[in-house]
Amino acid sequence: MPLSTTPMAHKANSDSIAKVAVIGGGPAGLMAAEVLSRAGVRVDLYEAMPSVGRKFLMAGKGGMNISHSESFERFVNRYRARRQHIEPLLKVFGPEKLRVWVHGLGIDTFVGTSGRVFPTDMKAAPLLRVWLHRLRESGVRIHVRHRWLGWHEDGKRLRFATANGETVVSASVVVMALGGGSWAKLGSNGAWVPQLRRQGIAVEELEPCNCGFEAAWSDHFRSTHAGRPLKNVAIAFTDSRGRSFRQRGEFILTVHGVEGSLIYALSGPLRDEIAVTGHADIVIDLAPDQTLSSLINKLSRPHGKNSLSNFLRKRVGLKGVKAALFRELAGKDCLAAPDSLAISIKSLPMRLIATRPLDEAISSAGGVAFKELNEHLMLRSLPGVFCVGEMLDWEAPTGGYLLTACFASGFVAGRGALRWLKSRGWTLEKRVDGG
Repeated sequence: MPLSTTPMAHKANSDSIAKVAVIGGGPAGLMAAEVLSRAGVRVDLYEAMPSVGRKFLMAGKGGMNISHSESFERFVNRYRARRQHIEPLLKVFGPEKLRVWVHGLGIDTFVGTSGRVFPTDMKAAPLLRVWLHRLRESGVRIHVRHRWLGWHEDGKRLRFATANGETVVSASVVVMALGGGSWAKLGSNGAWVPQLRRQGIAVEELEPCNCGFEAAWSDHFRSTHAGRPLKNVAIAFTDSRGRSFRQRGEFILTVHGVEGSLIYALSGPLRDEIAVTGHADIVIDLAPDQTLSSLINKLSRPHGKNSLSNFLRKRVGLKGVKAALFRELAGKDCLAAPDSLAISIKSLPMRLIATRPLDEAISSAGGVAFKELNEHLMLRSLPGVFCVGEMLDWEAPTGGYLLTACFASGFVAGRGALRWLKSRGWTLEKRVDGG
């Protein structure tokens, strides 16, 4: 049952100085803390893990992809069904402003050949280190090993589990930045979902996004080729509603099926199709640089003494892991004629039967429904409580889109919280001692 008293809706009689509690130390929570603290608000940030920004640091292990340099129109289209909700946030704090903000930390950036934006040194740790120093200088107090347990029975105060037992915290405003449901060992475990649902907040089920998928490999193929990448291929997919998708890139064969950047880019539509029909049928173009007619022409030449494998390697460059995948998936009837052989190379069918578990995913879909939030990301039924980042019901592919929207949501919520405090008559304390 919802609490009878709205959390944080009233000022404490004995203290009119605003105090904000940010719960969660990822990019969205840290950004909200920055916006508020730089306006003079006292901010306490609570993080369940021993340090903040753990998932941020993990995401930067292979190169810290901050954002993307493509046009704004293409950028916002990456959010698919949630574009209408994410676009207003990006208009306030989008890719260009994020890049300027990074430069303001003394971190230079560059645009890679793919259009992705990276810090010059490609690392997340230096950026986080400088950012945390600036936050502490502006007065943000960070409390680690504080796991949020929900609201106190009075409906206002916040309960936290700490190494010294449970503690209760009062705040004028709460910014919830508790993450999604992936990578639980880094702090995002979705444990907040039942707490909000008990308040009557609509929360969509957390589902894997940017995730791997399962396929029914033969034992020989699994044991021989798991872990090998397929480069320079394209995947096409048409779902049961007639919507078509095509993407070019690379992916990795796994013990269970497939994963990697090309698969992640299509993970949302693939996951949704599996939920509807029980499987998703994709076709793989193993030779995207060659036309079907040119392949047919090459394959129409005599084999001579070559085996089919050698003939395919010499004539069309089908070798290694690509040849192995072709042998695994191609039907024997396609080998009889040059045209059917060429068609199979250009559109090799693969059936995906399930997503890999949520905790293995890079990110999650689902979360707090946008209908529960106003334009400042404040919960309509819990005034003074804001939700940001992966807690919200949206998803995006890798490539800087996830991080950019997380930063943007934290920025918008921070400004919204500041506006709400002022409208309620709270005093904003300009603190200069960093304490």
